Amino acid sequence: MNRRVVVTGMGAITPLGNDVPAFWDALKAGKCGIGRITKFDPEPYKVKIAAEVHDFDPLQYMSKADAQHSDPYARLAIAAASQAVEDSGVEGTVEAERFGVYIGTGIGGIATFMTEHQKLLEGKARRISPFFIPMMIANMAASMISMRYGCKAMALPAVTACASGGNAIGEAMRAIRHGYADVMIAGGAEATVNELALAGFINMQALSTAEDPLAACLPFDRRRGGFVMGEGGGALVLEEYDRAVARGATIYCELCGYGSTSDAYHMTAPDPKAEGATRAIADAVRESGLDTDKIYINAHGTGTKLNDACETLAVKQALGEERAHKAVISSTKSMTGHMLGAAGAVEAIAAIKILTEGIVPPTIGLTDPDPELDLDYTPLTARPFQPELALSSSLGFGGHNACLAFKRV
Repeated sequence: MNRRVVVTGMGAITPLGNDVPAFWDALKAGKCGIGRITKFDPEPYKVKIAAEVHDFDPLQYMSKADAQHSDPYARLAIAAASQAVEDSGVEGTVEAERFGVYIGTGIGGIATFMTEHQKLLEGKARRISPFFIPMMIANMAASMISMRYGCKAMALPAVTACASGGNAIGEAMRAIRHGYADVMIAGGAEATVNELALAGFINMQALSTAEDPLAACLPFDRRRGGFVMGEGGGALVLEEYDRAVARGATIYCELCGYGSTSDAYHMTAPDPKAEGATRAIADAVRESGLDTDKIYINAHGTGTKLNDACETLAVKQALGEERAHKAVISSTKSMTGHMLGAAGAVEAIAAIKILTEGIVPPTIGLTDPDPELDLDYTPLTARPFQPELALSSSLGFGGHNACLAFKRV
């Protein structure tokens, strides 16, 4: 069985806006969603900026009780999923046993962990919430979404660091393609802008220490010096093609390819030969069935020295030098920061919008290109381009590589 899988709904909560239209408009405009941290006083830390979600009201999407009993990452996931389901119009049209959920997160309920651990440090163990464990664990976003929509097929998290959102969507595609489900809600969420996560990433020397938001996240630039932490949630509704057509759904595009590999190399550093990332991209392109030079790639593009170099090598190895130089690439992380487990899902939405709208958002801040990174990264301003194939690449700590491929129906 090899059924076609299409996208019929999208939802997003991001540092650039709290729905897909706002997010897309900001991307096209090259808006920077990075700023000084407001969730706590960052003055004692070497890093003082992040890409935060602003003006998000979880009560638009859930009851007060559900909001109080869920970690911030789960609230972002539920909100994005709610938007996607509403957008798709699929609710009430699918048997519960054929409706599933895959939601990725890199870290899960770290905010809850911090809050409850502080009580322990203060000698208040008896005041630790009975909801502590279910709020913290990484499966709970998928579980809460499944309960909301009565999804009784599989409900699983993908926990593959920065590739989590991409892996969740790709594995959901396979569940439909091979007959285990007819409709899937798939995506990712993360909420890690807090003191503990910031300190950990700082001590790992992974973050940019620039204080100017416009000069901090610099994918493919000679000055790049680390990523900027972001947060958010993104979700797609994936549906078997024939049933989507039969119910008259709006079909954005077809999810036509997926590559998933492991470097088996290092806990945090990418394989300098980029063999795993190369295979993920090549597998997604091959599975798409398209032989085309009109390719857009939403790069993982973190703005770290190693990632950008390895990803550029992977694109060249996967596509071949000639086709790689014809591809149009951009890193939307230059505007959103790195949303970790949400990145693959939100960037998949960006890739879909580029495919359907024919406009490529820029890699902002790319004013001093690294001469060793010589592909077309769409510096500074958006431009028209109509790809036939749109790819979204996600590369995670631990050597996880995911690539999604989309084409027009």
